[in-house]
Amino acid sequence: MKNEYFYKVEKVYLEIKDDIAKRLNEYKEIWDKGTNEDIHAELSFCILTPQSKARNAWKAITNMREDGVLFTGDAETLTEYLNIVRFKNNKAKYLVELRNQMTDKDGKIITKDFFEKMPTVQERRNWIVENIKGMSWKEAGHFLRNVGFGQEVAILDRHILKNLVRLQVIEEIPKTLNKKTYLEIEDKMKKFCEEVSIPMDNMDLLLWYLEAGEIFK
Repeated sequence: MKNEYFYKVEKVYLEIKDDIAKRLNEYKEIWDKGTNEDIHAELSFCILTPQSKARNAWKAITNMREDGVLFTGDAETLTEYLNIVRFKNNKAKYLVELRNQMTDKDGKIITKDFFEKMPTVQERRNWIVENIKGMSWKEAGHFLRNVGFGQEVAILDRHILKNLVRLQVIEEIPKTLNKKTYLEIEDKMKKFCEEVSIPMDNMDLLLWYLEAGEIFK
């Protein structure tokens, strides 16, 4: 169902549609051309994003990679790089645990190879939610979108939920977002996107643009 707010959103979409397509293509290239380390960095980034600015989270990842500690540093070392994100001590531990999960017996990072063995996006998301500390449905969807698999998954943060209320896709922002509620809202968003002919990954970046004024990660 299209309301007045949707037509405002649609107008912006038509203005930035090419920019969105370019960004989504860049995400896809990260997976197509990226190394195991590149994909691991993207996954690590999504551990840092909760309640933190995306630009700060990516800056921390970039700095850790440049200084050679993202794949080698202990939690104490990584914490020094995380002053620009919230919950730095816990997130540093999560990064180390993730690295241990994604390192083979020869000490090599295998993140891309690991996920390539899972045939569907849903299987990848489920595995992330069930096995990676610090990542829920939102963060798992964020990672998958950022490596080119965002057509089927929603990234339901507060900004997106607020816009879904305005678009009358949902009645209100839920107080808690458990698995059942998350998947129900995702399904409603998917059906809405089909109805208005805006792919879900496009819609996500569009609604983010309306809040942030830019298309980032």
